[in-house]
Amino acid sequence: MVIDVHKREINVKIVYYGPAVSGKTTNLLVIHRRLKPAHRGELVSIDTKGERTLFFDFLPVEVKIGGGFKVRFHLYTVPGQYFYKTSRKLVLRGADGIVFVADSQRNRAKDNRVIWDEMKDFLKSQGVSLASVPIVLQYNKRDLQDIMSVEELHALFDGGRYPYFEAIAVQGKGVFETLDAISKAVLRSVLQKARV
Repeated sequence: MVIDVHKREINVKIVYYGPAVSGKTTNLLVIHRRLKPAHRGELVSIDTKGERTLFFDFLPVEVKIGGGFKVRFHLYTVPGQYFYKTSRKLVLRGADGIVFVADSQRNRAKDNRVIWDEMKDFLKSQGVSLASVPIVLQYNKRDLQDIMSVEELHALFDGGRYPYFEAIAVQGKGVFETLDAISKAVLRSVLQKARV
């Protein structure tokens, strides 16, 4: 979180985290496409042969709050492939909120859990407690065959203690519900810390 009192602006960082090809970038593409240009910035994406996002996507979304302050939500995604582990750690640094995008397919259970545990380890190594960062889970790809139940997914992610949304990101389903939930949670957290 960065507060610029002179500009009356609060900048917060939300990171979309999850395994490779789980729908992180798809979420940002849908958000960017559907928001009015006045409420969004440029979407920066670096595509590679192996994965859509090499480093991050960045999409600033602005809203106005009381006291004449404007909040800019900077949305990032991390690359999901294993060998981009260092990049994920760098992008996660300084996150004010996290959306964990899980792939609901049964054969991706291990990938989901490995990346979830990695995220928790990265936060711990950065001196951040899990309880201090708003987290929202998105159970994506609910339209595919052989998917895990919500209860099975909860079991992967610490017993369902976080808010969650079922989604089909490629169709836009669950995308804005997830964004709304994490934005409100981050805003509450930021306002408590900043006492704006």
